[in-house]
Amino acid sequence: MTATDRTPADLLRSALATDPARPLVTFYDDATGERVELSVATFANWVAKTANLLQGEMGAEPGERVALLLPAHWQTAVWLLACSSVGAVAELGGDAGAADHVVAGPGRFEDGLACSGERVALSLAPLGRRFARVPDGYADYAVEVPGQGDVFRPYGPVDPESAALVVAGAELTGAEVVERARAGAAGLGLTGPGARLLSSLSYDTWEGVSAGLYGPLAAGGSVVLCRNLDRLGEDALARRVESERVTATAR
Repeated sequence: MTATDRTPADLLRSALATDPARPLVTFYDDATGERVELSVATFANWVAKTANLLQGEMGAEPGERVALLLPAHWQTAVWLLACSSVGAVAELGGDAGAADHVVAGPGRFEDGLACSGERVALSLAPLGRRFARVPDGYADYAVEVPGQGDVFRPYGPVDPESAALVVAGAELTGAEVVERARAGAAGLGLTGPGARLLSSLSYDTWEGVSAGLYGPLAAGGSVVLCRNLDRLGEDALARRVESERVTATAR
């Protein structure tokens, strides 16, 4: 993170330049037993490929709305940063019928069909597996993203004062996302580089998406993002906190 970072994509670029090997997102799904750890470099590569898919194959332009009908998940975090890279507006749980494009996960495919633009489906299965049968009206993210370029270049500069994120009905510019993430980091226990926050909060509020992505990114820390944490007993949770070197929690 540097003082000149004005968008979430800027924060990621600074993290990549500073310490690409450190963990950024560690994801658990306690319904499936999945664990995925992404370093800054690996996460940034997923973001670059997804941004190329969004800008190139889907034809998304700065200012266009992308409804993300997805839970708190490492792939949702990738899409949030890909939208920021392109300059598109990420709408968490947004109205598909009013969106220019839609990205949907299990349980939301029917809702996403209201979008007349490009639609991408995520299986959210362990290891990012492909669908056995792709939902009608959608492209399979796991099929489309691997062949995308590892370097992303937007067609034009992204304006930090333009809308970047809509969450819980509130619209924020890229600069506002960065400012709020920085301002709230200490309250989340993210007191400096190396801080590691365990979050089980959903992405349907600012608090959830800040704890689950933007706060750790802005603070130079990392997040242990847990889905279905209620299936884990307190003893097992304590062992996870210890093994993952967690320094703060948001539950």
